[in-house]
Amino acid sequence: MRKLLFIGFVALGALVGLLASAKDDWATRVVMMSIGALFGAPLGAAFAGWGKQVRHEDTDDNESDLPGTSTSAKDLSANYWRDKGYPPLMKPTDAEPDMHMFDPDKLG
Repeated sequence: MRKLLFIGFVALGALVGLLASAKDDWATRVVMMSIGALFGAPLGAAFAGWGKQVRHEDTDDNESDLPGTSTSAKDLSANYWRDKGYPPLMKPTDAEPDMHMFDPDKLG
């Protein structure tokens, strides 16, 4: 039924394109029908998707985090002792700010 609804909207878009260019030559009609079908396809996909039950799988809260990027909760807890509790690249330097921490011999 959903596929029939999608095809119906594509055909309806092509029909609107045909009616819009009814008094033109065939090349213009074909182009307008193609444009109408292109506009009808997303509408048909949107209407065919209504009422569709989406299954939600049980995953952890951070779905956007990729594994191995050191930003997910699992990666932070696995590397806690290595990073000493700080997020990656956020560890403060060992030198105090007033102890010449930006001297050229201390960099690198």
